[in-house]
Amino acid sequence: MGARVRYTSSDVDLLARLMRGEAQAEGEKGMLTVGAVVINRAVVRCSDFKNVNNINDVIYHYMNGDAMFDAILEPDFYQKSRERERRLAEQTIKGWREWPSKYSLWYFNPWGPTSQACPAMWYGQPLAGTWKNHCFYQPTSAECAEIYR
Repeated sequence: MGARVRYTSSDVDLLARLMRGEAQAEGEKGMLTVGAVVINRAVVRCSDFKNVNNINDVIYHYMNGDAMFDAILEPDFYQKSRERERRLAEQTIKGWREWPSKYSLWYFNPWGPTSQACPAMWYGQPLAGTWKNHCFYQPTSAECAEIYR
């Protein structure tokens, strides 16, 4: 299986650290689903991701002054990645895409102090499904038809 995006060993490490920071409590599949969203964003040229072209751009993407991924604001994100995390990161780069993140460009974890269920729509995008505490949202075909190719 070929890579979905061009990458270096530094990209693998960066993605591995993000996957850990965003979803390590949700196990390997949780980390894979987060990784798939990152790669989906790097591949498409639609919606909020028209100007992000690689893994680094996606991970350090800010909108309206806010980081798209909370993990990059935490000290643990800057710790060395582990072999298991790098293996999972490379797996997503090389094409791992399964429900609920197969076509997803967004996710969030609503289980904070104001715990709630995943809304059916989030910023106008339909719920694709959930994995443990994360809600995944995929664009409509009108918003981003290319994600479905």
